[in-house]
Amino acid sequence: MKFWFSFFYKLVISGLRIPCYLTAMNIFRFAGDSSHLIAIVILVMKIWRTRSCAGLSGKSQLLFAFVFTSRYLDLLNFISSYNTIMKIFFLVSSYGTVYLMFFKFRATYDRNHDTFRIEFLIIPAAALAFFINHQFSFMEISWSFSIYLEAVAIMPQLFMLSHTGSAETITAHYLFALGTYRALYILNWVYRYYTEEFFDPIATVAGVVQTVLYADFFYLYVTRVIRGHKNLELPA
Repeated sequence: MKFWFSFFYKLVISGLRIPCYLTAMNIFRFAGDSSHLIAIVILVMKIWRTRSCAGLSGKSQLLFAFVFTSRYLDLLNFISSYNTIMKIFFLVSSYGTVYLMFFKFRATYDRNHDTFRIEFLIIPAAALAFFINHQFSFMEISWSFSIYLEAVAIMPQLFMLSHTGSAETITAHYLFALGTYRALYILNWVYRYYTEEFFDPIATVAGVVQTVLYADFFYLYVTRVIRGHKNLELPA
């Protein structure tokens, strides 16, 4: 496992350095990508250090693995070193997390509270991707599917949180960083619209939906964890 942490660390450090040399990278996208990387590192470190995946939804992690798999089918199409490193990191970390939760530390996985039926998310996302896409091709449908599914992939985790009524502080930090990533990407799209006249309705609408899902959590995180210095607990 030390190998994987070393691998993750090198990817993160490399990923953070590369954008400094890319003039096309705007600050909002870079900040969003950084927040996403931080969220995943927090998640993996939490599982490994505590030797437990208690309080985490394995179903959400499976959905994220599906998201990155369908999104990065073009992994071998080189665009930039930054792009390739990020793709590899997200693929490796998502499947690594699934391995930790369902195999390495499966005894600590709380199946009793992780009961959200993910087929209710996968099937609509697949249907939307089939009918609403940029181009009716396998790669574009797969990409659209990943965008739609990512928008709701956190729902099993939030559903689990509502059932347990609380979350460890480190888990709350992970969720906050993950939600911040998508909120920053909305600013990235706004920036690109005004500077490049670029607008992607699929990614933008899905991103707004994803951010809205975090709204209640953001409020609780600020009031309970940041200001109260406590574990995140839902009001009775």
